[in-house]
Amino acid sequence: MELGLHIGDFTWLGGPAELGPRLARHARDAEAAGLTRITVMDHFWQIRGVGPEENEMLEAYATLGFLVAHTEKVRLHSLVTAVVFREPALLAKQVSTLDVLSGGRVGLGIGAAWNEQESRGLGFPFPGVPERFGRLEEAIQICLQLWSDSEEPYEGTYYHLGRTLSAPRSLARPRPYLMIGGSGERRTLRLVATYADACNISIAADPARKLDVLRAHCEAAGRDYDEIEKTTLIPIGPETTTDEIVRQAAEMGKLGFTVAYVIASGIPEPGRIIDLLAAAIPQVTG
Repeated sequence: MELGLHIGDFTWLGGPAELGPRLARHARDAEAAGLTRITVMDHFWQIRGVGPEENEMLEAYATLGFLVAHTEKVRLHSLVTAVVFREPALLAKQVSTLDVLSGGRVGLGIGAAWNEQESRGLGFPFPGVPERFGRLEEAIQICLQLWSDSEEPYEGTYYHLGRTLSAPRSLARPRPYLMIGGSGERRTLRLVATYADACNISIAADPARKLDVLRAHCEAAGRDYDEIEKTTLIPIGPETTTDEIVRQAAEMGKLGFTVAYVIASGIPEPGRIIDLLAAAIPQVTG
């Protein structure tokens, strides 16, 4: 099992004036501790389960650019980019740009979006479930085409591109890493089996069953189930111990997960998070 850091709570000591220096130090400390992956949320308001909507939240792709400049080795991406927030061609270009500037370290995590209140509040479209999933699949296809040698037009139900040119090409080969997040059995996991390098499934979502469903989708699609990376999230709070992190990682590892992103909430000192993870890494990966 491999541990990653998912940064979703930016309500830290020092407030907004200290966010830049603290985030840079947090990322450098994570890398020095032996973490090989850092991800961020794609939200504009804080989400339930982490804190009040009014708490600090940084825009994902600006934050990824900042993290690229302050790290050297870790893989970086938004864990689940909301398909409703950006046109697919812009998203593909953002990812390939960051990939090039990082030396091939930035990928894409994407999903169908779920936070209607946030989207409505800020004026982003939030169509019904069938359209969001239709847009998600087309967005994935567009990203894959823009990351390829093709410059052919793309004609979908929701998106229409006259020329899919994107230069420079990403440094990652054959293309940037692609994760599809979510646990939906009929749509999301089918898309994972069809397109993705990795899935992200919640601990709370009956993960053993979800992996069985993913395996069935892979069989139907003629895809090797074992080539898809299985990732999950481990939430931690002020009272969480290293032993608890190790135990949850071990439980998910037994199910077949190979990466667990740790997301902290309610811990105002980022150094405390790194201390917990640094103590857990040898036990989890050893």
